[in-house]
Amino acid sequence: MSFSNLEIKFAAAQLAMVDGDGIFSGYASLFDKVDLGQDKIAPGAFAKTLGERGISGIKMLFQHDPNEIIGTWLDIREDAHGLMVRGKLAANVARADEVRALMQAGALDGLSIGFKTIKSRKDQKSGVRTLMQLDLWEISVVTFPMLPEARVGAIADQKQRPSIREFERWLTRDAGLTRREANTVIHSGFKAMSGSRDAATAPMPNLAALHGQLKRATTLLHNSR
Repeated sequence: MSFSNLEIKFAAAQLAMVDGDGIFSGYASLFDKVDLGQDKIAPGAFAKTLGERGISGIKMLFQHDPNEIIGTWLDIREDAHGLMVRGKLAANVARADEVRALMQAGALDGLSIGFKTIKSRKDQKSGVRTLMQLDLWEISVVTFPMLPEARVGAIADQKQRPSIREFERWLTRDAGLTRREANTVIHSGFKAMSGSRDAATAPMPNLAALHGQLKRATTLLHNSR
């Protein structure tokens, strides 16, 4: 089977940065999330292929081009959320160096899988196809993802302060605020909080812990209109 016969599924990768050795991590796919192609991947869909191919049998490509191998995968595994990957960009490879620079600049932040569907089922009412077993061939770093939630993250042991854009995305997508409300929080709260903290001694609190407070703040904002 050639690469041209593979199906492709994108997963937007929140690529914050790559470390000095070119190592990055993130999710190549998320379970039970309907993508822009009306497909979702079921938990366990990768189990058999990972057991049979192993990490060395799954290539790291750029834009699904088999002529553009840019590194190797160090870890590929399923967890409760999806397909977690950790990879290393190759040293002294021109394309890999370009990818590293684009990742660090925040200009390239997508992951995508190339696979063959082994088992699936389609809901005739919703039109959503559930992919239950896949034969995974490759995982690519790409420009345009199809599943916006799954993104490449920074290295697991690097605790990065989120950018304002990332914080706004979290406020609107996860905390339920409107864009206007998110901007109010950002310009009145986030920047003030950011400026009053010493980054070396006072790390940013866990944003998820603010979820309830932000939801209550949203209700107050709505009620005050």
